[in-house]
Amino acid sequence: MIVGTAGHIDHGKTSLVRALTGVDTDRLKEEKARGITIDLGFAYLPLDDGRTLGFIDVPGHERFVHTMVAGASGIDIALLVVAADDGVMPQTLEHLAILDLLGTRRALIALTKADLATPERLATVEARIREAIAGTVLEGADILPVSASTGAGVDDLRARLAAEARALGERSDDARFRLAVDRVFTLPGIGLVVTGTVLSGSVHVKDQVTISPSGLAARVRSIHAQNRQVTTGRAGDRCALNLAGDGVAKDAVQRGDMIVDPSLHAPTDRIDARLHLLPGEPKAVVAWFPARLHHGATEVGVRLVPLQGEQVRPGQTADVQLVLDRPIAAAVGDRYVLRDVSARRTIGGGAFIDLRAPERQRRKPERIAEREAMAIADPREGLAALLDIAPYARDLDVFARDRALTPSTLAALVADMDLVRFDSGDERVAIAMPAWRHFVAAVNERLETFHAAQPDVQGMAREKLRLAVLPRLTAGAFALALQHADVAGTVVRDGAFVRLASHSLQMSPEREALWNKVAPLLGGEARFKPPRVRDIAGELGTPEDQVRRMLKFAGRLGHVDEVAHDHFFLRATMHEMVQVAVDIAAHAADGRFTAAQFRDRLDCGRKVAIQILEFLDRQGVMLNQGTLRRIQPRYADLYGGPSP
Repeated sequence: MIVGTAGHIDHGKTSLVRALTGVDTDRLKEEKARGITIDLGFAYLPLDDGRTLGFIDVPGHERFVHTMVAGASGIDIALLVVAADDGVMPQTLEHLAILDLLGTRRALIALTKADLATPERLATVEARIREAIAGTVLEGADILPVSASTGAGVDDLRARLAAEARALGERSDDARFRLAVDRVFTLPGIGLVVTGTVLSGSVHVKDQVTISPSGLAARVRSIHAQNRQVTTGRAGDRCALNLAGDGVAKDAVQRGDMIVDPSLHAPTDRIDARLHLLPGEPKAVVAWFPARLHHGATEVGVRLVPLQGEQVRPGQTADVQLVLDRPIAAAVGDRYVLRDVSARRTIGGGAFIDLRAPERQRRKPERIAEREAMAIADPREGLAALLDIAPYARDLDVFARDRALTPSTLAALVADMDLVRFDSGDERVAIAMPAWRHFVAAVNERLETFHAAQPDVQGMAREKLRLAVLPRLTAGAFALALQHADVAGTVVRDGAFVRLASHSLQMSPEREALWNKVAPLLGGEARFKPPRVRDIAGELGTPEDQVRRMLKFAGRLGHVDEVAHDHFFLRATMHEMVQVAVDIAAHAADGRFTAAQFRDRLDCGRKVAIQILEFLDRQGVMLNQGTLRRIQPRYADLYGGPSP
């Protein structure tokens, strides 16, 4: 369990920690000289049951409140320190506000320097403390008189902290690993060391981790937890990690970074959050209100945009969008604190709701409903609520990542949910059963309407159909949805088109006779550079217009594709050419290839190769990146062979 001190400067926080643990947490020369804590200090107290209490001693001076916030972010229990001779002071109130904003639910209050006060004075200060904590998360916390100089009450306080540790028990480590970095240094013969509190999950020696938001990969060489060498660090532990890897050096890691499971690395600079603006603030928060955001050990400039009305008034709790000066690593539900731009006072704080907040349409009813669902703390209830509102489909991997859920935790929470899921490599999309039934009906109804309006057209373009129905699925998930048993019986994928199985076009006998003459000319050895309409017409002695109309109708049937004007390729050839491109990409180091490589494999000439590639670009099968192209897997099945 991590205990964090809080309180006004010179109220005896460091002396109290020294009395409890025997450790002087003032480690800097400047701290020794000035007699005040400037940076975070750490001490450890072994308990009789084998547990270890970790203490984070924070500075009380108003100039170092940002350091106090860093220390308070990862604590399990707050130890608010109030000196009997001074009583409740300005930094007492600010630290109390910060603990309240961070949602610190467990706390004890140490009434220090009790030996310097009369019983009447102690009673007066205790009454003022009760008044100050009324209405905060610390309301009802026990107040224990102590004296670090005489030792009075120290044993009782130590025993109470041990009892709190036993009552708290072990933190659950069924989330993915996150550690908030508050110190970075190097040791001779050891290398880079980062320290911080493990916010969630666990980490093991030899684990691969990511330094976020930079994205630098690292390996854990050794771990110290509660000042002892261990092989595993768990949620709630105060850990020091010895990191190694290419580019891993002191100047590559900084206070405020997160060391995370690699799957969690997804920095964000635009967050929707719930904000409580402190009642004592002189001004309301309006659009683009500037402030300093404190999250974990990081501090970053931010501008606020109210999402419920035009302003957030003092004492009000409302949703806002936080637009950060630079990206940070975070998780849904993380607590944060806001201070004014001059760093003189704390103005409010709250919790993160959505790490991927949209820049536009922030106040639409659909977005408001989505934000309310995302604010639900319980992951199962939150996911169920999200699947019940537009767009009715969610990527499970994104949901789990932003909440730091492990695969086993995610699997357990969706196990008893009636979901339809589509795994398309880089995403796992889930739809609740009511929305899925609506989707199946919508696809069929939309195609019926399309065929009624355009009976002579092969089918509806797949992308247009995807955008026309709800739930609005991603391209990859939509392709898989069309193959689902509930859909495949009535709906047919026909290249880049989709049609009802009951819909069919028929060639007239005259067109079919002409097709039987033309089709062989488009296949065989000439399939990669087939003759154009005028060449076919000349060879068969048939008017060009007649050949062109027949081939365009054959295109509606899915037999051919018009790659360029009057240049038709058999659908089977299109499929073969896409597979050639897939094979070239698979053997390329970075999955990208040139037009020359494609041309050489087909032996079709540069002009024709470029026409084919540009056609596939337009269809979304390929992505053109200057002189290089790569396959877009979610569209690679558009030309899966000739229509039935």
